[in-house]
Amino acid sequence: MAKVVFTTNLRRHVECPIVEAEGQTVREVLRVVFAKNDRLRNYVLDDQAALRKHMTILVDGSRLRDLVGLSDPVKPTSNIYVLQALSGG
Repeated sequence: MAKVVFTTNLRRHVECPIVEAEGQTVREVLRVVFAKNDRLRNYVLDDQAALRKHMTILVDGSRLRDLVGLSDPVKPTSNIYVLQALSGG
């Protein structure tokens, strides 16, 4: 199962422990995670179920490419990091 980690700064706003979940894409894995935590879903995804502008996801160290469909592939051994995106200079 893929391991899903929510960064500390995100955990300050909503309860989201490290979890393991099955799925072949980021969307499938997150669907399992969000089934137990609807408040977290609303924080990470917008009303169209796309990744919110202030969020980013890394899958095995690479930034998520499909920000709308979340169709990036996930392996059973993948590490998925969900964090707030940083901006500015």
